[in-house]
Amino acid sequence: MRLVTYGEKSEERLAVVASDERYIIDLNIASHGSIPADPVPFFSGDYWDLARRILTLPPSEISNALIERSAVRIGAPIPKPPTLIALGLNYRDHAEEGNQPLPQHPLLFAKAPASVIGPYDPIPYPPQVQQLDYEVELAVVIGKKARRIGEETAPSVVAGYTVLNDVSARDIQFRESQWFRAKSFDGFAPMGPAIVTPDELPDPDNVRLWCAVNGQILQNSNTNQMVFNVYQIIAFISECFTLFPGDVITTGTPAGVGVFRKPPVLLKPGDIVETGVEGIGVLRNQVVALA
Repeated sequence: MRLVTYGEKSEERLAVVASDERYIIDLNIASHGSIPADPVPFFSGDYWDLARRILTLPPSEISNALIERSAVRIGAPIPKPPTLIALGLNYRDHAEEGNQPLPQHPLLFAKAPASVIGPYDPIPYPPQVQQLDYEVELAVVIGKKARRIGEETAPSVVAGYTVLNDVSARDIQFRESQWFRAKSFDGFAPMGPAIVTPDELPDPDNVRLWCAVNGQILQNSNTNQMVFNVYQIIAFISECFTLFPGDVITTGTPAGVGVFRKPPVLLKPGDIVETGVEGIGVLRNQVVALA
């Protein structure tokens, strides 16, 4: 199953991609109001079986809920995650390119939930920023409350996977002792294009991920290069604080980021950034200068 949202920013509604991928199905309309229109309550409730049944219905029975995908804005699959947790230095080659030792445990930081934008929305280039960079990442969406769980239990709390571009203001990141501000400007977390359920991505620790700027591939790796795998990350975080449905964990980026290339390849207004993860899809965002 592939879950998406559609509609104007702050008004997004939950939908599922139809078997004919030109269309999406508004789950709230198709269920006659039984399924919430907001994705976070969907993950908090028991709506999966109903959503799967809706996918099997003939188009004639859900015609009022069918929407042509190209006719609407596709939003982030979780436009307002309760918590957005990120990992630093979780790829061996990325740590090496930055001359950093491998972490002994997952290195956590946060991004503001307000930084999330849709998979095709513009990435803002704020006037306070001098060095804007890209980071393709596999992101994990939590589907059940999780507290102090082990790696063997972690798969049961995963609702699905999506793509996230951890846009970063490198000049601010390297100048300050923590990364929150540098990673949290509005628009610094393009996400999507869908949440893919685990049955469609059974081995998240062995999928290709890449980033291209203006058609040139600059990152090209595989999640099998992560220092800590998906389930280790979930178990580690749940030892520290409770994870809730709708929380998003983004799992780090591989080598090839702009600031460490020789010479550096940093983003500029007008650039087209494409970030993709095998089996999930591709984000396509244009960098736009803010006045």
